[in-house]
Amino acid sequence: MSSEDDATRAGPGRPEPEDNVAARIKLEREARGWSTVTLAERMAEIGHPINQSAIWRIESGKPRRRVNLDEALGFCKVFDISMSDLTGPPLKIGVAARQLIRVFTEKSKAYLVQKDALEQLYQEVREARLALYAYAEEHPEQQDDIEELLRAHEAAEEEAWVKRTHPAFAHLREQGRLPPPLS
Repeated sequence: MSSEDDATRAGPGRPEPEDNVAARIKLEREARGWSTVTLAERMAEIGHPINQSAIWRIESGKPRRRVNLDEALGFCKVFDISMSDLTGPPLKIGVAARQLIRVFTEKSKAYLVQKDALEQLYQEVREARLALYAYAEEHPEQQDDIEELLRAHEAAEEEAWVKRTHPAFAHLREQGRLPPPLS
């Protein structure tokens, strides 16, 4: 390819995916509230160093700076998007909507992690209860005391549940002073 071809590809006649990449980098950076300096730092942290002025030239230069494959992979990694998302047509949603989507995505991921942890904990509670029942069967002289302690524990759980779900406590939930009911 001649230097004349390079100049054409770097200017207005370049392939559409290159313009898409520039627009998407700017959109993703702004959606996170990052400066070009912050993005450059994040890229360096993940092993794809690029300086702040290069990011500015990619986003806003006349002509825009081209993105090499290593940089494109870095942008995908730092923004947690696929290569097809990076090179595809820019989204028609604004920065505020992108920020809300990012928050939603992060919270959803955190929820799934917590949900898995809770399911694991629930299984451990069931196993502990079964072990306690087995112990009580092996030690009949302690069975009444164990059952009494379990009833007291279950009553405390029920009371906590009622506080979280009872309509009389709705105003406390609305004020954020009680957790929402578990369903």
